Amino acid sequence: MVRAKPGDAAPRRSPEARLDEAVGLALAIDLNVVGRVVVALSMVRPATYIGSGKTEEIGDLVKAEEAGLVFVDAPLSPVQQRNLEKAWSAKVIDRTALILEIFGQRARTKEGVLQVELAHLNYQRSRLVRSWTHLERQRGGFGFLGGPGETQIEADRRLIGERIIKIERELEQVKRTRALHRASRRKVPYPVVALVGYTNAGKSTLFNRLTSAQVRAQDLLFATLDPTLRQVTLPGGDRIILSDTVGFISDLPTQLVAAFRATLEEVIEADIILHVRDMAHEDAEAQAQDVDDVLADLGIDPADHGRVIEVWNKIDLLDEDGREGLLNIAARRPGESRPIPVSALTGQGIEELLRAVQQRLGRERVTLHIGLDPENGEGLSWLYRHAEILERREAEDGRVHLAVRVPEDRVEQLERRFGASRAGRRRTAD
Repeated sequence: MVRAKPGDAAPRRSPEARLDEAVGLALAIDLNVVGRVVVALSMVRPATYIGSGKTEEIGDLVKAEEAGLVFVDAPLSPVQQRNLEKAWSAKVIDRTALILEIFGQRARTKEGVLQVELAHLNYQRSRLVRSWTHLERQRGGFGFLGGPGETQIEADRRLIGERIIKIERELEQVKRTRALHRASRRKVPYPVVALVGYTNAGKSTLFNRLTSAQVRAQDLLFATLDPTLRQVTLPGGDRIILSDTVGFISDLPTQLVAAFRATLEEVIEADIILHVRDMAHEDAEAQAQDVDDVLADLGIDPADHGRVIEVWNKIDLLDEDGREGLLNIAARRPGESRPIPVSALTGQGIEELLRAVQQRLGRERVTLHIGLDPENGEGLSWLYRHAEILERREAEDGRVHLAVRVPEDRVEQLERRFGASRAGRRRTAD
């Protein structure tokens, strides 16, 4: 394994921390790591990415360890990849290829599988260069694989292009289905709370803690890929939809940024975003900045503390002094910018986190009073489907009095249909 470190790249992290992350990527796909090297670069070599001396040194290590695969934690051009494979007599993959492989193993839903294949095909297409003898051969065709005189590389590129078009069509259909599902959820009066964070920050463990679900939660990078939704009841009785999403990572391959934007639509449309951070990690600050960068790219302001809540996770891994120091730092933050220290593993801080979510949601939703005649069963059924029922009381005359909570944009609709009044200005409908 090679972690190449250009002098001006990734200044937020130490080389050792980046190397540890690279090892984590390799372990996430069950590779046996037999050696690791950090290479400091003054410049990138067009032919081999790294200098000839380091190329030879790593080649000796590959031979000594009888390694069949070398992972270079950097973006390699097709020419660089081919030249390194020749120099080391081993298969060489770069960061993009390894992450694609991980995603390919993790994807479970139809959309996830299609997105991974699309990203992989785009990556493959970029690798099609005139570098192997079979790509230089001319061959005739039967019409369905290519006409006479078509080169193998042109045929490969065309077949990949056709498959990409087919997958993109399938993805459009899946996206339409997801849009319908989201539209259906919007009709259900439960706000959506999305978990985001750097990969392996503990999102799935927190998700399991909050929902009592059994979502895959392992000490692996990208343990969760496809979004998962569950209903959660807050301490005050309010219900929410909790969404667990794919973990973010620095230098995410561009193919995957585009391919998985649809997956992140759950985050874009969420009412509350919980930014889960691994506070026991030495690169916690750099990881947080990477997540903030992705949120900003999605059009979400990370500093909007009315919507984004920082969750300082894994405080159980800190020693007593470190934990106390972290709690003091959090307590000194003003108002809604105050993070919530938790341990998803032990449950410490979970109640405070749920109260913070409830407080934010309560600010965005309006409580209304409605009175219904006893024969208005249709109206009562509609309210149960489209509003959050806080209280129901039946008067002696049979009228039903309700306290309901809805988003601000639905207030006018209820006022017109039911004569609803905001809390403190009670009136009833005929």
